[in-house]
Amino acid sequence: MLQPERIRAVIFDTFGTVVDWRSSIAAEARSSALSIGVTGLDGEAFADAWRAGYHPKMKEVRNGTRPWTANDVLHRERLDEILAEFGLTNLDDAARFQLNRAWHRLTPWPDSVTGISRLKSRFIVSTFSNGSLELLVNMAKNAGLPWDAILCSDVFRAFKPAGECYLGAIELLGGDPTAVLLCAAHNYDLSRGRKFGMQTAYVDRPLESGPDKQIDLKAEQDWDIIASSIEEVADRLGV
Repeated sequence: MLQPERIRAVIFDTFGTVVDWRSSIAAEARSSALSIGVTGLDGEAFADAWRAGYHPKMKEVRNGTRPWTANDVLHRERLDEILAEFGLTNLDDAARFQLNRAWHRLTPWPDSVTGISRLKSRFIVSTFSNGSLELLVNMAKNAGLPWDAILCSDVFRAFKPAGECYLGAIELLGGDPTAVLLCAAHNYDLSRGRKFGMQTAYVDRPLESGPDKQIDLKAEQDWDIIASSIEEVADRLGV
């Protein structure tokens, strides 16, 4: 049951919940392709392929089969792997670097900045992301996201859903898990947060992975808040 009087901080999964990674990456990929004379690139397919390989790389770090490796490095590795598939091997190193930085420039969903700003008026608002510190700071500056803090994989040297991330966030925010509301569009993330005592808010993002989205099609548990936008989360909390 939601306990709004206990909440001191609202922390956000970022990729998918706060920003529209797929459309943003698709647009930047098409622009990069045109810069080397490649027309007709399926930007959405490129974005999906890039994202699909990223999760297995994080799993290698979580499983201990490779040492701690920052998010930006994993993104670049995957980018280099898929360029040939999409006819983009003529992108030079400088162009690849800039395309990899597209993850620093993701566009927020229309309700994100206004919703987070409303929540900021009463609560600490922070990222809770597998992104790097630099990525999330750059994204905030680019998109106008008004974070009070950046909690991320670099801080914990771990990737969600590792327990160190959730326990670390709770500790940094005062030690009381019920004082932390985790806001996410992903059921697995909320499930882990609930396991460690956080309050939970599900935000439905039906287009996060495009029209063929296979998971997170609805709230799968009785999360403390179930909403269609971050603005609606703010409504539920009376701000």
